[in-house]
Amino acid sequence: MRITRSIIPNLFTLANLFSGFSAIVAISEDDLQRAGMFIFFAGLFDVLDGTMARLTRSTSELGVELDSLCDAVSFGIAPSFLLYSTVFHSLGPTGVLIASLSALAGVYRLARFNVQLVSFEDKLYFSGMPIPAGALTLVSFGIFVIPSGLIPESHVITVTTCLVILVALAMVSTVKFDNIPRPSISSFKERPIIFILGILAFALSVYSQGAYLFYAMCGYMLLGLSRGIFALISKQVNQDEESDTLEDPDENPFDL
Repeated sequence: MRITRSIIPNLFTLANLFSGFSAIVAISEDDLQRAGMFIFFAGLFDVLDGTMARLTRSTSELGVELDSLCDAVSFGIAPSFLLYSTVFHSLGPTGVLIASLSALAGVYRLARFNVQLVSFEDKLYFSGMPIPAGALTLVSFGIFVIPSGLIPESHVITVTTCLVILVALAMVSTVKFDNIPRPSISSFKERPIIFILGILAFALSVYSQGAYLFYAMCGYMLLGLSRGIFALISKQVNQDEESDTLEDPDENPFDL
């Protein structure tokens, strides 16, 4: 086996997969806090593998495919299994189906991303909500919001089902979602507002030991969905304006 510099980012990617597997084990042992910690670590490794690939100039199609396979486990299977174990297990096969929706949508989004990939450079926006963002939304809801008693117990299944469907639709949509800027001076200069909002969301989540993470992720999701709605309205208005400015055809002067 020939060892190349690409092994460095690939090790971080595999650490992402190991964290996802560890989260599944923790969920099976009914240790949700430990599971949430492992999924958070998976997200951290997911960021670091791309950073290391750029630093070592070892980005490759193999790295992209490996990253997607690991993401499918850490941010697709693990969150779905967490929701099934905590909320949907009482529904039997129907619960399995509902819990799997986010995993199915996330894997579809990963495949779509891979076939549409044209360069290894960071993009300003993603087409559809990234699967790590969807995972953090669902996991933070399952670990912090449901146990808090904020939602009446009789409504937990209904609210969770609606959230799962919303996240799944956001992932398979073509709505633009911001790519969170990496911590650098150039990223701050390019998108200062998004950069500051990202830092504030991260700081609040850490300060609250994860309790505010769900609300931060809701803000991120609403930002993308609002952009999509605004773009749709603007497109409709422009079409209406174009149709209003078209001149009526001249009447045939030879018609009686």
